[in-house]
Amino acid sequence: MDKTIKAKTNLETKKELAKIGMSVSMGLTVLSSFSMKSKTMKNIHLGAGVALVGFSFWHYALYEKDKKIKPSKLDKLDKIKKP
Repeated sequence: MDKTIKAKTNLETKKELAKIGMSVSMGLTVLSSFSMKSKTMKNIHLGAGVALVGFSFWHYALYEKDKKIKPSKLDKLDKIKKP
């Protein structure tokens, strides 16, 4: 198997796991919010919220950060800022 294909597959798998983690933790957060009277449910709610933030950050970190703005878009932005 080619290294680029393997790396892409690995990255896609990580992205999918992050999405699944976000979905599960969001579901737990919502479901635990309906019965916040017990201490156990409050702890589950808090833990699920923290997990949601963690999975969201992981999901964000998996995407490219080096996207450059095209010069034509920079010119448009300069025209908008200057009266």
